[in-house]
Amino acid sequence: MRVLLLSEREIAELLSIEEVMEVVENAFREKALGYVQMPSKVYLNFSKYNGDVRAMPAYLERLNVASVKIVNSHPENPKNYCLSTVLATVLLLDPRNGAVLSIMGGNNITAIRTAAAGGIAAKYLAKRNSKTAGFIGTGVQAKAQLLALLAVFPKLEEIRACDISIDAAESFAAFAESRASQSRIVVVENEAAAVKEADIVITTTPSRKPLVFESMVSEGTHFNCIGADAPFKEELDPAILKKAKIVVDDWEQASHSGEINVPFSKGVLSKKDVWAELGDIVAGTKIGRASKEEITVFDSTGLAIQDAATTELVYKKATSRKIGCFINI
Repeated sequence: MRVLLLSEREIAELLSIEEVMEVVENAFREKALGYVQMPSKVYLNFSKYNGDVRAMPAYLERLNVASVKIVNSHPENPKNYCLSTVLATVLLLDPRNGAVLSIMGGNNITAIRTAAAGGIAAKYLAKRNSKTAGFIGTGVQAKAQLLALLAVFPKLEEIRACDISIDAAESFAAFAESRASQSRIVVVENEAAAVKEADIVITTTPSRKPLVFESMVSEGTHFNCIGADAPFKEELDPAILKKAKIVVDDWEQASHSGEINVPFSKGVLSKKDVWAELGDIVAGTKIGRASKEEITVFDSTGLAIQDAATTELVYKKATSRKIGCFINI
């Protein structure tokens, strides 16, 4: 097999958030219409190393796109091995014969496709005149989420940054200033200040206990909950979820590893409390925001169809520009 190898640096140069949002939105639509295969994530748990590895396959049938991503989570990597907590590799496959078309670094793909889902959710669920956004957690994914949010709301008036690390918050603030020069950028002391009367709140922390409580939240706020991507993680007070319109990326994944997983496991929430999957809203079979007063929550767990759509985009752009190198396997 002749396989295209693409590095993280090469991939970063090929992708724009606007292009990725377009293909990811289409992937969500295809899922809602029943034209995808996406088995559940398969986990290998490395308990003695405090880590895991997941395999994520997907096939977009009408688009003839298939991929498999291998992605880990090892929180002690930066300290012990000088490696990122998350390391990902994606294989793009030819559905006609099963051959591997490309092997790609998957970190940039994971970051930007996750951000794309957040931008799409904000497009359908946030108030159209949203002016204020609060970020709780200000790492790599928060910066990617900001780019996606600016693609939908380019004239945000205020962007707030909250993080347990002041250095991380200030780094995010500097990044925001470089991308949203018309916005007021504020580093705030706590979650309550980030959420107060905010139109949009984006959470990207690994928290295992609520950080945002019902008393902090105003009518009309939209939440993009990104951090809860494994069992026992949660960032919102379940009381917020009980009164909100909840939209998940995928019911099965969200119920065991998304923002709703803890209250669902405790019986606080049930499936009837979830309004829709994001694809349902994209496809027009369910409505998004219905009023300026309702609180909306997007529960993002990250789907293999997002990887497949983004990987195909990378491959097309790389081959057209003759980027990367081919090897024979």
